[in-house]
Amino acid sequence: MLGALCLALAPQSRAAGDAANGERLHESCLSCHGTGIYLPPKRKIKTLAALRKETARWGDYYNPKFTRAEIDDLVAYLNRDFYKFP
Repeated sequence: MLGALCLALAPQSRAAGDAANGERLHESCLSCHGTGIYLPPKRKIKTLAALRKETARWGDYYNPKFTRAEIDDLVAYLNRDFYKFP
């Protein structure tokens, strides 16, 4: 039981989620910025964990906030199309 709880609380090391839904959700992000911030030299995110953290941080600005599943979807989309972390 404790092991399952630790796994549930541990940061995910891969981009789990529905990238197609993440792409749809990303439309709301485009009202503030384009996709250029995901590409060098403007890219600041260096790891998948940092991408997840930053996506969750910005997801708090929306009303209603992005759910954990929506954040997973956004991370899957951003990683698939821009970051390509393992």
